[in-house]
Amino acid sequence: MTGRRRWSTEDILDAAAELLRTGDTESFSVRKLAAVLGTDSSSLYRHFRSKTELLRAVADRILLSAMDDYRPEGDWKQRITTLALRVREAFGQHPQLAAVWGRYASGGTGSRLVMEEVLQALRESGLPDAEIPARYHRIAVLIAALIASEAGVSTLTPEEYEQGMELFRVAVLGADPGRFPALAHFARDVRPLGEDRLAVFEEILAVQLAHIEAAIG
Repeated sequence: MTGRRRWSTEDILDAAAELLRTGDTESFSVRKLAAVLGTDSSSLYRHFRSKTELLRAVADRILLSAMDDYRPEGDWKQRITTLALRVREAFGQHPQLAAVWGRYASGGTGSRLVMEEVLQALRESGLPDAEIPARYHRIAVLIAALIASEAGVSTLTPEEYEQGMELFRVAVLGADPGRFPALAHFARDVRPLGEDRLAVFEEILAVQLAHIEAAIG
């Protein structure tokens, strides 16, 4: 009689990532994952103590992929910008997992590598050590928020996106000038959230880094 296959931790994470890619975090469960793998939930809990721990591990693999072959180049601002764009691109390929990262964070190797690089870059900037943790926190929150926001847009179906665009056009172009004078005035120049995401990401990050640079001077 052939026993059940013994799944490795990496096998479980691969299956979880695929299940999240085709679904969402709200409907994800250890029971569903076990069914996909043809096993029972108890066998997965030998690898991960909870659903949250499993989700954190999946998100950490995305951070690991972002750090793969990474080499710090340029000054401290270039290092942080390059790193942020790599993390953005990695989660852009797995937008469902961006929400996982934003919600659950991660304490794995990928997370530590990202943290180490940002902290090293901030040290190189000349900031006093006492100010670095707070500056790091602001950068981390900013990057995570921007990436999670982008992921929310990119996971929409074409039908959902078009519905959203139609609602945007109605809300903006159809705004009553008497009640919403500023909105009516700028209506034709206001862009929906889904446009120019990369340029906005880079610009907002650059403003934060410039603020740090000004504090050093």
